[in-house]
Amino acid sequence: MKKDTVDELFDNLKGEFDTSEPNKNHELRFLDKLKANDVTSNDSKKSSGSNWKPFLAIAASVVICLSVFMTLQNKPEALDLASVSPELSETQDFFTATIENELKKLNKERSPLTELIITDALKQIQILETNYQNLKTDLNESGQDQRVIYAMITNFQNRIDILNTVLEQIEIIKELKINTNEPKNTI
Repeated sequence: MKKDTVDELFDNLKGEFDTSEPNKNHELRFLDKLKANDVTSNDSKKSSGSNWKPFLAIAASVVICLSVFMTLQNKPEALDLASVSPELSETQDFFTATIENELKKLNKERSPLTELIITDALKQIQILETNYQNLKTDLNESGQDQRVIYAMITNFQNRIDILNTVLEQIEIIKELKINTNEPKNTI
């Protein structure tokens, strides 16, 4: 069997090892050197770390301030009818309250017979709401153009018209149901 290479290495180095005792206080001098080396490495870390940390903090603060400033500058104020004039603010409040009342009436009329017509009306209202949001953007871009303001008012009127028409159709459906379920008296 072949001898391990480690054993061969030690066999070859026999007699070359330093086996004499170290000088007195060797351990203390070694520990002193370690402590001195540790102190200098800590000093260099502290001195190099303290040079750039304040600058990094200042740079981070500047970046945060700039990002907040840029974010605030990029968000344009959303204009709607209320922001144009006090009269149009009252108009917007009137239309909004009327639409909310009509929607409450519509939701009270929900039944299996009216579900389809109510769902369709709500989809149309949602389309008009999306168009209104686009009109708000147009109002911002156009600088309060009268045509955009009239389009916004017309949008509100169209929503109310849809809700009124649906409520009228629901009343017709209810009357037809009552008339068809009414017993016929013959004389």
